[in-house]
Amino acid sequence: MRSGLTLADILAARERIAGGIYASPCVESIPLSQLTGAHIYCKLDYLQRTGSFKERGARNALALLSSEQRKQGVIAASAGNHALGVAYHGGLLGIPVTVVMPRFAALIKITNCRALGATVILHGADLSEARATAEALAVERNLVFVHPFDNLDVIAGQGTMALEILEQTPTVEAIVTPVGGGGLIAGIGTAVKALRAEVRIVGVEADHAACLAAAFAAGTPVDVAVRPTLADGLAVARIGAHSFAALKNVVDRVVTVDEASIALAILRLIELEKSVVEGAGAAPLAAFLAGKLPELKGREVVLVLCGGNIDLSMLDRVIEVGLVADGRLARFTVSITDRPGGLARLADVIAATGASIKEIVHDRAFAGPDLSEVRVVCVVETTGRAHIDELRRALVGAGVRLVE
Repeated sequence: MRSGLTLADILAARERIAGGIYASPCVESIPLSQLTGAHIYCKLDYLQRTGSFKERGARNALALLSSEQRKQGVIAASAGNHALGVAYHGGLLGIPVTVVMPRFAALIKITNCRALGATVILHGADLSEARATAEALAVERNLVFVHPFDNLDVIAGQGTMALEILEQTPTVEAIVTPVGGGGLIAGIGTAVKALRAEVRIVGVEADHAACLAAAFAAGTPVDVAVRPTLADGLAVARIGAHSFAALKNVVDRVVTVDEASIALAILRLIELEKSVVEGAGAAPLAAFLAGKLPELKGREVVLVLCGGNIDLSMLDRVIEVGLVADGRLARFTVSITDRPGGLARLADVIAATGASIKEIVHDRAFAGPDLSEVRVVCVVETTGRAHIDELRRALVGAGVRLVE
């Protein structure tokens, strides 16, 4: 293993993976620019064959294996995207692939790994446990372990995205990228600072897995408690040692985002860009929506949308969380008369404001001692928070008692 990452490594990786990796577009987004106040471009690396940037590093690392290592095979540990990248390019290069995935991994990623010919082992409650199993199996079966982010060959492959960004958006002033184990931002930052030192590199973490922020605070990689997050690709407990060594002098800022902002970012990308992006890929936009990057307003900014493998079984829930965060889905409880016409009058008040009733539930058992009243739980669709406020004022004005 080399002692450090250089621009020469990334340039060599680009030549090595050429023809096997899609040079994804970096397109201007008028609606996101209007939304954020920055001049936004989106690097659409979720358009890679397996749906994420991870193919870049996987292809580079696999291409550097000896003929004997290729024959024996490789093993990887991943929540999904790295596993998919290794499985796909292992198949193209004729290399047997085994992947260990934590039990919480998205079903679509598990299914797709198997479809690509990889042997999938589900083990562990988190990525750390899956990785420990993969490393043990690598020794036991004489396989090469391909680390998802703490491997300089993998990091060099991820850095090839930066070369494309600089060519596609030569006036870029800042690049905002998600951070999980740090491989992507380490590669991007190394290339960008070597070629355009004035370009700001900003990392975005889920606040449920803020391992880079913790590493900067401590001055070295440290373990953090990881909680469940919509950005499952960022759920890493400890930044990689090689990643941190490469990124610590090239990252200008790191911010964290909450779950509501991630959900809202997914929703905004679907609505405004017609792009279905997973939580990790939506994190850069989430940072803007959460108000974490005011200094980038008016600047030319590239958002790295690097993953699109969201579990469809979760997408409806993610959208609903985003609608709630956006004030377009609201729930309230009222107490109304339990006599004929009471519910109809409530519905009339709601309809008069232009809100749409999505769900309505009577709650007689817990309505209190007054048997003439009933509690009603309402879920309504609205146009935003101002509309919710208008609805509440209309209910109070009509004599409807709000319970919560």
